[in-house]
Amino acid sequence: MIDILNYTFFQNALWAILLISITSAIIGTYIVARRMLFITGGITHASFGGLGVGYYLGINPTLSALVFAILSALGVEWLSRGKSVREDSAIAVVWALGMAIGIIFIFMTPGYTPGLTEFLFGNILTITRTDIFIFAAFASLLIFYTELQYKTIVYTAFDADFAHTRGIKTRLVNYIMTFFVATAVVLTIRLVGIMLLISILSLPQMIAELFCHKFRNIVWLSGAINLLCGIGGLLLSYWLDVPAGATIVFTLIIAYFVVKIIASYLHSATGKKQ
Repeated sequence: MIDILNYTFFQNALWAILLISITSAIIGTYIVARRMLFITGGITHASFGGLGVGYYLGINPTLSALVFAILSALGVEWLSRGKSVREDSAIAVVWALGMAIGIIFIFMTPGYTPGLTEFLFGNILTITRTDIFIFAAFASLLIFYTELQYKTIVYTAFDADFAHTRGIKTRLVNYIMTFFVATAVVLTIRLVGIMLLISILSLPQMIAELFCHKFRNIVWLSGAINLLCGIGGLLLSYWLDVPAGATIVFTLIIAYFVVKIIASYLHSATGKKQ
C-alpha cells in the first residue's frame, strides 16, 4: 500500500482531493444554504452538452463544458430572476437541452470519443499536474473572494430578501457565486463524473450540519470530512481494485449513516438524562 504513494498519478490524485475538499466545502455550503442543489444538478448535466460540442469540434472538452455550464447557470439565474419562468422549469429545460445537445454531437462525432467515460463516471487517477495547477488557481480565487465578501455571501445565501433591504447587491453576488459553482462543477467532474458529482457537494455538508449550523463552521467541518473520506475512499478503491470516484461517494454515504446513527443515539441519551 505504501509503495503506491511513490507514483505520480497517485500523488496527483491526493492533491486533487485536497483542492476539491477546499472548493467543495465553500461551494457546497453555499448551495446547500441557498437550497440550490437542483440548480447544481441542472448545471452538471447541462455541461454534457459542452462535452459533446467539444468532441465534435475537436477542442478541449473541459473548456467547452465550462462555457456551457457557466452560460446555463447564468441563464437559469436570469430566467428565474424575472419571475416569468419558474426556477424549477428553467432548470428542467437547461438540464434536458444540455443532455440532448451532448448526445447529438457525440453521436455525430466520427470514431471513438476518448475520455468520455471519465467525464460520465469520473477517474481521479487520470488527473494531471496541469489540472492540479488550474484547480489550485481556481481555489485561490474562490478563497480570496469568499474572505473578501464573506458576510455578503452569508446574508445572500440565507436570506437574499433581507440582504437586499440592507443595500447588499444580491444579484451581483448571486451571479458571481453562480459562476464559481459552474466552474467548480466542471473542474470536479474528473473526480466522480457527472453522475455522482452532486454528492460531493452535499453529503459532507449534511454530515457537518449534524454538529454545527454556522456557515463558517460548516465550511471547515465539511472540508475536513471530504478530505478524510476522499483519501479513505481512494485507498479503499486501490485495495478493492474498483473505481475511485464511486468508492469515495460510497465512503461519504457510509460516513453519513454512521454519524447520523451516533448523533441520534447521543441526542436520545441526552434527552433521557434530562
